[in-house]
Order: sequence, then structure tokens, then C-alpha cells
Amino acid sequence: MTPSGGWMVGDALEQVALQCDPVQILRFGATTHNAHRIHYDTDYARAEGLPDPVVMAQLQGTLFFRAAARLAGEVGAVTSVTWRNRAPAPVGCVLTVSGTVTRIEGDRIEVTLVEHADDGALCAEGSAVITTTPRSSRR
Repeated sequence: MTPSGGWMVGDALEQVALQCDPVQILRFGATTHNAHRIHYDTDYARAEGLPDPVVMAQLQGTLFFRAAARLAGEVGAVTSVTWRNRAPAPVGCVLTVSGTVTRIEGDRIEVTLVEHADDGALCAEGSAVITTTPRSSRR
């Protein structure tokens, strides 16, 4: 296996998809201490200008991390993930993260990531860095 894990610039990552239901949103909010009502209270979300409750930005970030972690697999590690939300992701929609390898330098792989809702809306975009340095070499 090459240091980059056999990946080449332009390769597509395996997609990650998640459909969040209200119970998952409540549980994620409890775990992360995020009790903002826009995530579970329809009337409040609408009063704030949203059509429905929305998925937490942090939960969207976990999908970006999951996509990068699949690329890293057993031979690497995710060293950074960044994302910027572009549009609200309504609770109940299917969110899909896809990505592309954009740069490889030695044992470092950079990827761009995008997240779309099932209606095609771009909800978030970002990037991740993966290192393929063997675990015994990391400190």
C-alpha cells in the first residue's frame, strides 16, 4: 500500500448519509448540551424564520468527520475537519456528505466535502485532512 493508501487526486470518497428524526435530534442535543428550541420546537423554529426544526450544525460536522474517517480507515487518522453551514437542514431530511481527494503530499491527504439535503440544497461545505502515518509512528 502506498503512503496515501492508494488514493489519487480526484478520487471520490464513499458517501455518508443520515436521516435525522426528532428523537435522534433530542438525544444528540442532550448529549451535546444543546437545548436550543429551533432543533425540536416547530412553532419556535417558525418564529425564528425557519420553516421547520433544523439539524444541529455540530451533528452535520460529525457527518463530515465520518466521511473522512472512512477514507482514513485502519491505516490513517483524521487530523482536522472544517465545515461551514450554508443552508438550514430540516429535521427529517436525508443529509448526504460526499467528497473528493484534492491534494496528496507524502502521508497527508486533503479532501473537500459537501453536504446536500435530499431536495438538493447545499447545506454545508468544508474539508478534512487525513494522515496515513502508521500508528506506531504517531505520538
